[in-house]
Amino acid sequence: MTEIPFKRPELADREIITHYFEHHTSRSCERTFANVYLWSRQYPVTWAVVEDALVFKSEDETHLSYAYPAGEPQQVKKALEVLMEYSKEKGWPFTLYNVTPEYFAQLEEWYPGRFQIEYDRDSADYVYESEKLATLAGKKLHGKRNHINKFKSLYEGRWSYEKLTKDNLEDCFQMALKWRNENGCEDDPEKRGEICVTLNSLRLFEELKLTGGILRIDGEVVAFTIGEPICPDTFVVHIEKAFADIQGAYPMINQQFVEHECMDYQYVNREEDTGAEGLRKAKLSYRPVFLVEKGKVTEKE
Repeated sequence: MTEIPFKRPELADREIITHYFEHHTSRSCERTFANVYLWSRQYPVTWAVVEDALVFKSEDETHLSYAYPAGEPQQVKKALEVLMEYSKEKGWPFTLYNVTPEYFAQLEEWYPGRFQIEYDRDSADYVYESEKLATLAGKKLHGKRNHINKFKSLYEGRWSYEKLTKDNLEDCFQMALKWRNENGCEDDPEKRGEICVTLNSLRLFEELKLTGGILRIDGEVVAFTIGEPICPDTFVVHIEKAFADIQGAYPMINQQFVEHECMDYQYVNREEDTGAEGLRKAKLSYRPVFLVEKGKVTEKE
């Protein structure tokens, strides 16, 4: 029986996991330590180094599947062979999740015609040009500029933006708790999972080396956002929370955060829409420059 020492990601694993992600980059939002650490508290995800490649496994009584390994091509191929054997021994079909087109092309090169991929539109990441999100220039983003201008005139002299630091973390935490109560998170497992991740990202803000921004009106936090660099040219926004009754708070925190924290990066990845119609409409309205497609790979019958 193939033994692989899979374990849950812990803060002590940050350095080794980050090393693999930094040397084998992808623009997919899952490829950061903070993301895998925070979501492994919600999903049955564990990790191991297999044949000198980094592997994440998702497994419960209903499925067994792996993220595409991160490593040098020859190590990745060896790791895939081990994982195929491991699945077979456990009685599961070999399955990979969150596979991008470039990784599928690599698989196809090694195993021509053996695998198939089914892209899931709901999990595609939206990627934008930082410059466009900061300036909202051009005819197509004219509506967004209007929201920002309206916010600025409505709250003139009353609003402010600041970087998230250990000194204002507690203010964000209190705002997030209020947001949780206003949005019925306790009754909806998906929302509950998401707010847990949000609160944990604030609790471990420094340990996870995250970057954040805050929007205040009359000194009160009305919106905040949290993200991190994902590769040399792309910054990923993991979390964005604003009070729904503050008109323009979402577009405003989005624009301010990019302007202040993301201009060293060409692109901003604002993650997927999970198939939520309102979210999809909102994400498309900002005119993504491309989507990072991700799919499930299975063996052909």
